Amino acid sequence: MSGAVVTVETMDGAGATAAEDAFRLVYAEAFAEPPYGEGEAEVALTFRRFRTEARRPGFRAALARTASGEPVGMALGRPLDAEILWYGLLPAGAVPLPGTFALLELAVRAPWRGRGIARRLHDALLAGSGAERCVLTVDREAAPARAAYRSWGYRELAEGERDLAMLLGIRRTDCTPGRPPR
Repeated sequence: MSGAVVTVETMDGAGATAAEDAFRLVYAEAFAEPPYGEGEAEVALTFRRFRTEARRPGFRAALARTASGEPVGMALGRPLDAEILWYGLLPAGAVPLPGTFALLELAVRAPWRGRGIARRLHDALLAGSGAERCVLTVDREAAPARAAYRSWGYRELAEGERDLAMLLGIRRTDCTPGRPPR
């Protein structure tokens, strides 16, 4: 695995739906771990929503795979609107906020973490999205994820009442992979 080449492919909703099994594998493995502890029922619910989200305008996905095709990471997102489930965490007036992209999911399988794959997925997802800002939520107990997002330029905006929701950042981005935020 060390030194293995990992490529990141971006796709629209139809492409993501066709690759649903790969997205599901990454998601189920990554979100079974603490602090999430998601089981089969939560994964099934997420992937019912995945199919709905994939049909929405502007939906984008990124999938990281090894040269042999093994899925190692994934990211999903779409333009922010009032139908995003966690929109209630945003400050008043933020929904809808034109030019804002919502990062819905970002996950990398454990053996592949620490190699910059999450950042590559993030940047690939935003590249070409036309977004000026990006928002996301993160479990407040997910310290490594929160640290990564902060290092990428996100800032905390609001904290939800539930311990599973904490909103990190509205971030300006030039949507060019590998370039620092403006």
